[in-house]
Amino acid sequence: MRSGDTPLGDFPPFFINSAIASIVSTFLVLALGLPAAYALAIRPVKRTQDVLFFFISTRFLPFAASLVPLYLLARDLSLLDNILALILIYTTINLPLGVWLLRSFLLEIPHDLFEAARVDGAAFRHEILRIVVPLIAPGLAATSLICLIFSWNEFFYAVNFTSSTAATAPIFLVSFISGRGLFYAKLAAAATLASLPVLLAGWIAQKQLIRGLTMGAVK
Repeated sequence: MRSGDTPLGDFPPFFINSAIASIVSTFLVLALGLPAAYALAIRPVKRTQDVLFFFISTRFLPFAASLVPLYLLARDLSLLDNILALILIYTTINLPLGVWLLRSFLLEIPHDLFEAARVDGAAFRHEILRIVVPLIAPGLAATSLICLIFSWNEFFYAVNFTSSTAATAPIFLVSFISGRGLFYAKLAAAATLASLPVLLAGWIAQKQLIRGLTMGAVK
């Protein structure tokens, strides 16, 4: 099918791919980032600032600079046009930001709570699940939504690592731009459909999101 002739009825597979890549990568960011943020906030070491700088420095590298090595790695692992490749890339991209955000929320929790839990014999798993998660639920919501938006809107890696099977919603939107012109009506309709999930997620989590984004703003 020629670019620009893509019907809106073809949108569901692209939507599903975006949803899988965004949701799974966001879950992995929280699962991997929360223990790391806990260690850096609650049990810091002398090199904590160096570790934090290392995390954020990974965002300094332009996406284009990492394209060739990642493409060769994906090719050798048979992950081209595979949703798993996008999940791993999105997790890697968002993990440093997730660690920084979660650490800032964890710093707001009084250390007395952790000391009391340890006196009562609470294990690390119980500290995370019964103390940390309930107290920073707004921060988790804010971090999740930010990572979800970044993953959902990501285009550069999606267009280079996918062709048809694992193509995402941004790739679908590009199909309405062709040498014959820009199909404004179809593009506007498709862009509305592609924006609805993120808007709906933000609306559902708006209370938690506002609390999460303002945690620590007032001392």
